[in-house]
Amino acid sequence: MKKILRILLILLVLGAIVWTFYFLYDKSKEKPVFYTTEKAERTTIIKKSVATGSIIPRKEIAIKPQVSGIVEKLYFEPGDKVKAGDLIAKVKIIPDMAALNSAENRLNRAKISLDGAKRDYDRFKALFEKGIISSTDWQQYEIAYKNALEELDAAENNLEIIREGASKKTGSAANTLIKSTSTGMILEIPVEEGNSVIETNNFNEGTTIALIADLGEMIFVGKVDESEVGKLTPGMELIISIGAIQDETFAATLEYIAPKGMEENGAVQFEIKAQVSLNDKFFIRAGYSANADIVLARAEDVLAIKESLLQFDGEKPYVEVAVGEGKYERRDVVLGLSDGIMVEVKSGITETDEIKAWNKPISEETEEMEEH
Repeated sequence: MKKILRILLILLVLGAIVWTFYFLYDKSKEKPVFYTTEKAERTTIIKKSVATGSIIPRKEIAIKPQVSGIVEKLYFEPGDKVKAGDLIAKVKIIPDMAALNSAENRLNRAKISLDGAKRDYDRFKALFEKGIISSTDWQQYEIAYKNALEELDAAENNLEIIREGASKKTGSAANTLIKSTSTGMILEIPVEEGNSVIETNNFNEGTTIALIADLGEMIFVGKVDESEVGKLTPGMELIISIGAIQDETFAATLEYIAPKGMEENGAVQFEIKAQVSLNDKFFIRAGYSANADIVLARAEDVLAIKESLLQFDGEKPYVEVAVGEGKYERRDVVLGLSDGIMVEVKSGITETDEIKAWNKPISEETEEMEEH
């Protein structure tokens, strides 16, 4: 009995020793580490620069009066459409008192001169008809009379212009009727009935009665940083996003790059302009804020991966591709266009390859989750 117990004890000790060696051997073996993987995909990559600005009409026409006075009547409101020649406003003349007094004095002097010239005309005409004076002497009185008539007419017209804004020769007070010079939509009427307005002349820009623009022809006006302007050339494609119109973009073509920059907030900015292709489904209001993605380069339907999947040996890029359970091999890749997030891969991998992602191994993530 004692012999049997001794044999069992020896077997137990040997079993414990064998199990201990197996446990240590198993612990010493390197376990495979698993990482999350991602695949390449076919997509379009656009390298772009960004500009901020607004959408405005290509041309805005400012309608200004040709006479000074008070706005007597306005016939349209902002948002109304007008055609060239439509009556927008009527101005009532408020004559300058000094000019009015001078015009009245001129008219009085013209009447006095005409009375004297008429008397001489009648007297010397009778003498000429009787043969007492020669035709040469008679002509000077005839000319003086005609000049007096012209001066009276000019003085009367001048007084009417000062009082009414037009003379009897025009047939109507044309200068007091403010008409549109362009076809489009009225964007703004910065005056109200009863406001004073000043005429346009060589010394004064005059008061704006209305702003008119064709909203069917809009442009993007924005600014780009000096670090980006050297990459731009006229004709480049722009993708416009308008803040007031969500989830919609508009195509545009770069037309203008300012030759001179302006310093703003410590940085030099250059103005750009681009023609916008409008969509009839949307009403684009003048002054909408907008952002423009300027397309510097484009690669259509190319194989691409996230830039975060790349590794570098010096300057040589490569990725690690899964080749078995927990095993990865290096694949050198040739890169193409990048937009900062995705990068084109010209060679080195296929769409089916599982590319190692540079995050924590799955085993480590699982252990941390179990600990918490």
